Amino acid sequence: MRTRLGVMLAVCALVVAVAPFIGPPMPPDARDFILWQLRIPRTLMALVVGGTLSLVGAVYQSLFSNPLAAPSTIGTTAGATLGALVAIVLGARASLWGGLPLITGAAFAGALGVSLLVAAIAAGRNVRMNDLVLAGIAFSMAAGAISTGVQFSADSAELLTAMRWTLGHLPQVGYQNIVMLLPIAVVSVVGLLSLTRALEVFISGEEHAESQGVNVRVVRMASIGLGALGVAGCVAWCGPIAFVELIVPHIVRRVLGVSRRVLLPCSVVVGASFLVLCDAVARIIFPGKETPVGLVTAALGTPLLIYLVARKPS
Repeated sequence: MRTRLGVMLAVCALVVAVAPFIGPPMPPDARDFILWQLRIPRTLMALVVGGTLSLVGAVYQSLFSNPLAAPSTIGTTAGATLGALVAIVLGARASLWGGLPLITGAAFAGALGVSLLVAAIAAGRNVRMNDLVLAGIAFSMAAGAISTGVQFSADSAELLTAMRWTLGHLPQVGYQNIVMLLPIAVVSVVGLLSLTRALEVFISGEEHAESQGVNVRVVRMASIGLGALGVAGCVAWCGPIAFVELIVPHIVRRVLGVSRRVLLPCSVVVGASFLVLCDAVARIIFPGKETPVGLVTAALGTPLLIYLVARKPS
């Protein structure tokens, strides 16, 4: 396993090092600006967002004992989308304190609001994981229905803005957004990694975890709350980026095994480099045009997930 781990880390490091230089040729007179103010900031944003989303996906899959579990399982993504669409209709150009865009603040509030409702349900003594999944599906459907109504009331310009946001994006000018998102992501990632030992016991089910002295309710609430915080921040700044949180844990699990002590930290590293790679690909698909990174992750993630599911373990 050490050899496979070393190879995986080396590939991830190579992708991150090369990615900022992939894309349309940089004019000599604008090379420094394009490299240091555009490509490197978006590479850093991809590292933060990809690592955070992948870790949350790995934690949720461990928590729910479901390989298809993702932030959408508990309605986080649907809540963020609803918040952003409401902000777009009300006035996408408005700003909150510190220059924070209204869309970002509203998406963060929507994602966190729905997730906190699910976390409150998770605090119940007799609540099981299936109950949380059903609650998350119900909140997602409700948020999706309201989002459809909001889009119906929007004009064509607002609909175009909403469509672009829902496809996911990473373009950055400078480092301000990264500085604002980084503390949220660090709290989420560090908090979730601190639950590694408890989640390791969850492999054998909740009853076994309780017999080993794990406070299942506390672990559930902490995992959902910290995961929702990280996803809310990422989705608020970059829009919903599909498949990263779903596909990366599968790749790591298939290569390195199911141990949470390996799966969780490696999901951060592989997820970060995976989104960096997808962003680099997005810059070269259509020369002169910016392809939303969410389309690339979906295009790469769908066949890869089908392959991993269809391929029998060796």
